[in-house]
Amino acid sequence: MDEIEWWEFDTAAEMAEQVAGDIGFVVESAIEAHGNARLALPGGNTPDPIYKALAKSKGIAWPKVTLIPSDDRLVPAGDPLSNQGKLAGYFAAKGATVVPLVEESALGDYRKAGREADARLAELQWPLDLVCLGMGADGHTASIFPGPDFEGAVAGPKSRRAIGVRPDPMPEAAAVERVTLTAAAIASARTVMIVISGAEKRQVLEQALKEGPLSKLPIGRVLADMDIPIDIYWSAS
Repeated sequence: MDEIEWWEFDTAAEMAEQVAGDIGFVVESAIEAHGNARLALPGGNTPDPIYKALAKSKGIAWPKVTLIPSDDRLVPAGDPLSNQGKLAGYFAAKGATVVPLVEESALGDYRKAGREADARLAELQWPLDLVCLGMGADGHTASIFPGPDFEGAVAGPKSRRAIGVRPDPMPEAAAVERVTLTAAAIASARTVMIVISGAEKRQVLEQALKEGPLSKLPIGRVLADMDIPIDIYWSAS
């Protein structure tokens, strides 16, 4: 693991403005450097204030931006649980391309969905300019959970960019199978951000970082193999 820098905020609103500004800077820098920007962004409710602020940003050439979910649930794009649907709702009308991880033809087979997502992502230019991650209170990140597919997600072939996963135990809030970026795909990004809030999550993340590659927490395993600087954004509330 390389350099880690913490950015601390009193409120989630303050953090959201800063994160949106920093994502906007990454986008503009990538477009200037190689003509486009490719980002993986998280789902769930926590990023909503960030996306609202980012959508209001001036000067971003959205038609040159490609977005993918860092993970997604095996649900139709119109389902409230769909991370693809969330990103499209904020940014598709602005001209951004939103690449799905999940196609409806594979909703009944998470392993097939993972294979199809991996093939789809292989058609993009790599590496990604940014991967932004959240983290659950249980230490999962993206949809890398404990379960039968955990080792494949964190220690599978480095050429594998996406994998289907079945969490065990299944999360109560969204008890569905998933497709997620692999740890290798995340680690290959030019920039990695982690955005969390609350004392409990900070304690979990600090413990995972301390344990490193021996961590039993998904976030610890994902971050242990990274050799790029990691920016952690944390708000007290």
